[in-house]
Amino acid sequence: MGGSNSPAPSLAFVCLESPVSLLRRSPSSSSLAEAAALSRRQLLRAGVLLGGAAATAGSLAACGSGGGGEALAAPSGDPTSALQGKTLKLMVNQPHVVAFRDLLAPEFAKQFGGKLEVTAIPYDQLTSKQILDVQGGAGEFDVFDYFYFGLGALVDAGALVDLTDYIGGDANIKTDDFLPSIYDVYTQIDGKRYGLPFDGDTHVLYYNVALLEQYGQQPPKTWDEYDAVAKAITEAGGGKVYGAAVLGQQVPMILGCSFINRLAGYGGTLVDAGGNPTLTTDAAKASLQHLIDVQPYALPTPLQVGFDESNSAFLQGTAAMIDTWTDLGLRANDPANSKIVNGWGVVPLPVGGSNTTPRTALNAGFGLGVSTASKEREAAAAFVAWATDSTRNLLLASYGGSGIDPNRTSVLDSPGYAKASAPATEVIATGLRGNPLPWPTDAQSPKRLQDLVDQLALALSGSQDVETSLSKAQEAWEKSA
Repeated sequence: MGGSNSPAPSLAFVCLESPVSLLRRSPSSSSLAEAAALSRRQLLRAGVLLGGAAATAGSLAACGSGGGGEALAAPSGDPTSALQGKTLKLMVNQPHVVAFRDLLAPEFAKQFGGKLEVTAIPYDQLTSKQILDVQGGAGEFDVFDYFYFGLGALVDAGALVDLTDYIGGDANIKTDDFLPSIYDVYTQIDGKRYGLPFDGDTHVLYYNVALLEQYGQQPPKTWDEYDAVAKAITEAGGGKVYGAAVLGQQVPMILGCSFINRLAGYGGTLVDAGGNPTLTTDAAKASLQHLIDVQPYALPTPLQVGFDESNSAFLQGTAAMIDTWTDLGLRANDPANSKIVNGWGVVPLPVGGSNTTPRTALNAGFGLGVSTASKEREAAAAFVAWATDSTRNLLLASYGGSGIDPNRTSVLDSPGYAKASAPATEVIATGLRGNPLPWPTDAQSPKRLQDLVDQLALALSGSQDVETSLSKAQEAWEKSA
């Protein structure tokens, strides 16, 4: 994921006779108890899709067409000819702005004589803003940089063009090169494809070599060992260094990832093979309990620690461990941003309980799709194919600060990426080539994930016990099915 981004205030929408008839700011969003009491019929507190937009996305999607946008035919001739001299408008995730503005835009201008107009949106508003652009009638954008777990909501809202025939009709896209672990889950709903993978996001565990050596610790292989390392360093650090940075900000992109990392390690899942929620299993309970137990030995205070705070603490050498996105290593070796250049290591996410097989999770992750409101659909589709090809992905995944990770096997296996991502390359590759834990992608997934995070936060704050929090999350997921 990479980049720097703090959630902005959320926007709430109500569906009346028109697709979107009311826009107002949500009040009193910070109260955990109040957040837990909200129902899907109420206007939403700040911080949904990843914060305030998740339930908003679900509400807007309910006003949509319910089946995705019309299909784009297979291209005839050279698809890139549609890009010559074109200006395309892109709505992108804010941490990806460097990738689009500083890396892709100059290449696009050089190769096609065209222009990319990039609008960056905070990640807590991305999916709802994309739906609103289509349903609200503005129709400003051609291409959406979308969260894969918001794909179902976007399709249900009729916001994305069906690219099944277009992708199938262009052999140059080389779909067999996309990483199998992300290709379908990032792009497919009900057998139709609405985009191509752009950013192959997973998590690993980074550690500060010098701090672990100073306090006589080893990189952990289990979550119990992780706890022991965190406790030893924090207790001996005197408030100057902490054993771990635990991301606990109350949005799916942050606290959700922290919980799901542990869920994968304990051998759990979010849903079963039939799509039914599995949030009250022993693995889920152990995962939440772990987050609670490690809080005293983590960077203060986990519920207030987000992307920027955690990364900064690790890069400045004040946090010994962090489980986060795989592009952090590129930033850690940049002297302009890091005090731990060549002083960090990486291991797979720890395991826990009876599980002995490490597993990462598809935390966040992005695809590129074409807005149904675009008047330049052929050009937009050609851009999606161009921006996700192996040449562009290697460029982005090898650049610190782009926020982009490999989407293709050829990039993951390339010497160029291996050099840029060392010494993390093998751990990253093993996770992406394996069986990473996916997030659900149905139309209600953004809302469900926020419901889960709201309950997790209540447990971390001490307002509810583990059993109650997970039971309420399970009930919310079952009701939204």
